[in-house]
Amino acid sequence: MRWLTLYARSRQVPASLAALVIGAAGVWALSRGGGGGPGDGDPRIPVLVLAMGAMAASIGLGGQDLALDRTAAIRWVPRRAAHVLLAGAVVAAVPLSVRATGSGMGASVALVVRDSAGLTGLAALGAALWGGQYAWTLPFAWLSVSFLTPPVTGTPTRVAAWLLLPSGTPAATWTALFLLTTGTAAYAVAGPGR
Repeated sequence: MRWLTLYARSRQVPASLAALVIGAAGVWALSRGGGGGPGDGDPRIPVLVLAMGAMAASIGLGGQDLALDRTAAIRWVPRRAAHVLLAGAVVAAVPLSVRATGSGMGASVALVVRDSAGLTGLAALGAALWGGQYAWTLPFAWLSVSFLTPPVTGTPTRVAAWLLLPSGTPAATWTALFLLTTGTAAYAVAGPGR
């Protein structure tokens, strides 16, 4: 079990988890100013928490030594894929745990799981392209595009605004699944970029 502890510390998992919890608590506290609970009927608050979580988790997708990541005698592909999937599960767990307390967050379980998967896939793709230090840019960019996308009228705008679409929207579900699969595969095979 010592190797798991060392791996988690080398990937800055405690700091990422602390950033995720503090960010979620901050967004939740700031969004309580409205009439109802935080995010009642508005998916932007949970999506913001999920994006912050994916961005915080993305820092750990690059190790301290890229040469070690590429030349170690262990099989990195399953470990990298497991890291991405576990990060996505933890990112989804935070708003779901807030929702389970009855405190609001206004998003369905399906929306939280879908968006967490897609955002984590984006972070993994960013890590494969530019390394862990810049992996946060893709989730941030897509979040910005989603918030600024005009009203949904066709498939291109559905794909652009997939984060904010209701659960059960086929274009949003397929976009998130594509991003998760592509990002996880690219990161698992190629590792973090330089």
